[in-house]
Amino acid sequence: MIRSMTGFGAASAEAEGCRFAVEIKSVNNRFFKATVRVPEELSTLETEIETAVAKRLARGSVMVLVRFVPGGSVAAAEVNPAAARTALTALLAALPIELRDRATVDLGALLTVPGVLRTDGVDKIVEFARPVVLRLLDEACTRVLEMRAREGEGIARELTRFGQSIRDALAVVANRAPHATNAYQDRLRNRMNSLLTEVGAVAAEADLLREVAVFAERSDVAEEVTRLSGHLDQFEQVISPKHPEPAGRTLDFLSQEMLREANTIASKSQDVEIARKVVEMKTAIDRIKEQAANAE
Repeated sequence: MIRSMTGFGAASAEAEGCRFAVEIKSVNNRFFKATVRVPEELSTLETEIETAVAKRLARGSVMVLVRFVPGGSVAAAEVNPAAARTALTALLAALPIELRDRATVDLGALLTVPGVLRTDGVDKIVEFARPVVLRLLDEACTRVLEMRAREGEGIARELTRFGQSIRDALAVVANRAPHATNAYQDRLRNRMNSLLTEVGAVAAEADLLREVAVFAERSDVAEEVTRLSGHLDQFEQVISPKHPEPAGRTLDFLSQEMLREANTIASKSQDVEIARKVVEMKTAIDRIKEQAANAE
């Protein structure tokens, strides 16, 4: 199934007076890359959140934002008053006497002093918040995937069109290749007869056939046509809605292989019509590569 890498999903809930919200945004990236932002009191959940998202979203640059507003019986943290007084007294004692009356205290900085916040209170908050955050994360991921799937339908239509364009051009190449050898034989015979007539000689048929055989072997593209046709079969399977796996990387690989075969056909053939069809195929393959960069 084709899915875009661009998506957005959000979910929110209240539990025991606390408010939770999760937002997920994703954009194109060759690999999976997650950036997780959580409140300080839930920082221990960061790894779990990234792992959970990686199981749902296979590719893309993903930004996860978790908001948490404590309330009710759940406190954001438990302050140790004695430790706070001790830390504040020590800080004031370190100042010159003339500065103590004018000193101001940054409460945020004071809370970072070891012992001022009781970690057991934070641990309780994390255990309370974990199931709620993970549930909302799953809901947000589902909405991201729904948006990716909708955009993926448009990508799939474009990929189908490009694949059919390659197949049509390849059919012309396959039909034209034998005629190209015959056309070369006619051109060679006319050229040789024209040159030999000037000296009163006639081209030997054996020499002509030997030269044509060498050309036919050198310009035979049957193997490349078969391989490219096989790549197209795989391509159609990958972009099918029944294909369960993310298709982006597979499409990128197949487009490289198709381009390799198209280039080989171009280098072997000297026929103008085949060359023109190869240009059409390479143009469509480039479009597939562009769309593959947008697919999960």
